[in-house]
Amino acid sequence: MKKVIALLLTMGMLISLVACGKTAANEAPSATDAPAATKAPAATEAPAATEAPAAAATEPTDLTMWCIAVESDSNRHAYEAGIAKFQAAHPEINLTWEATQNQEYKTKLKAAVAANEMPDIFFTWGAGFLKEFVDAGRVYCVDDVYAKYASQLPEVMMGNYTFDGKRYAVPTNFNIVAMFANTEILKQAGIDKVPATYEELIACCDALVAKGIIPFGCSGKEPWAISEYLESIVQKSVGATALKDMYMGNASWNNEGVIQAIAKFQEMITKKYFDPEGAALSNDETKANFIAGKYAFYINGTWNCADIAKAGLQDVVQVSEFPVIDSTKSQLGELIGGANDSLAVAASSKNPQIAAESAFEIAKNICQQGYLDGNGLPSWTPDYDTSALNPLTQSVAAIVANSKQNVLFGDNFLSADKANIYLDYVSQAYANAIDGKAYVEGLDKDLK
Repeated sequence: MKKVIALLLTMGMLISLVACGKTAANEAPSATDAPAATKAPAATEAPAATEAPAAAATEPTDLTMWCIAVESDSNRHAYEAGIAKFQAAHPEINLTWEATQNQEYKTKLKAAVAANEMPDIFFTWGAGFLKEFVDAGRVYCVDDVYAKYASQLPEVMMGNYTFDGKRYAVPTNFNIVAMFANTEILKQAGIDKVPATYEELIACCDALVAKGIIPFGCSGKEPWAISEYLESIVQKSVGATALKDMYMGNASWNNEGVIQAIAKFQEMITKKYFDPEGAALSNDETKANFIAGKYAFYINGTWNCADIAKAGLQDVVQVSEFPVIDSTKSQLGELIGGANDSLAVAASSKNPQIAAESAFEIAKNICQQGYLDGNGLPSWTPDYDTSALNPLTQSVAAIVANSKQNVLFGDNFLSADKANIYLDYVSQAYANAIDGKAYVEGLDKDLK
């Protein structure tokens, strides 16, 4: 397992880090690259290390923290355990934290940023999502604190949080989009192995439908969950580089490969590959249905390894990447995801240095517990026993170790406003309200 982790931190991540921290406007960031950025206002920079370090505090310090680890979230236990460990080690800090469901959290955080009424520490996604807040001067630079942890937190993991050479958040884990397959369900349709090619996947889905089995479950209520299906299809149709260029605005969305990808996605829905009740389901409900055996496949983030293993399915479910559709443009090893979940500190915090040090400690704790739980791969270098990792997480590590190029989740690659526009088009495609041509023309027009 140590060899797999070593490969993960070298091959899987370093390949996509050619442009880490660069600011050229035409540089396309990868899953761990920093997108082009302008220099953040001076107000967001960290004071010198001699200015009020945490150890100098003589009175209890009150800190607030926001996150998305609600009761049903896969990372809930990691947050609870990680924060409890932090509070036991730091009785001089009174930490109050609250969790809000994913989609509502984005709206809540954006409103807080606009009003400059943010908590001391806040969960954030990286790349374009975070950059918008950095450019507004709302995020504290954590360079001084990062220097203390650099030996434990590889620079390769900081790319999505680095703008104009400055770092603004600390990652908690590394995740990709994967295809989870219930092999027992496949056997009911006479399928003895997980499909490795697109043609095999289509034949498998046809066989499942013929047996009255729903191939895929997808939450239509949560557009980000739809995007994890659609982005997998698009990337394996046009290639990782082309998809990144579209997100960056360096290439038109009006690409025949994207148009055909939308057509394939909608054909899969028409052929009843997707749960017809999915439009009314949340992602948690969809995942519960997959675990209960209602679907053969579930495409979502690898943080789900924890819940699937907890349900006793670690020997029944297999993890793989979505197969290649156009081998002239894409290849296996091109993945959706990267180091993305993180904690940042508000520039408006009354105790930004203490908050930053706390954010690093909490993030490290969450990373360790989350990795052991199966909520993703570690962004921090493990210095603890990992021999009990579930086989699903080990499979994910092997996939990432062989990755060629990663593209961050679209709704995080883009700024918050552009992400909302993008997800609206994703939802329209899922509902068959627009075809591929309208999809690409609309994105070209509205994401300018």
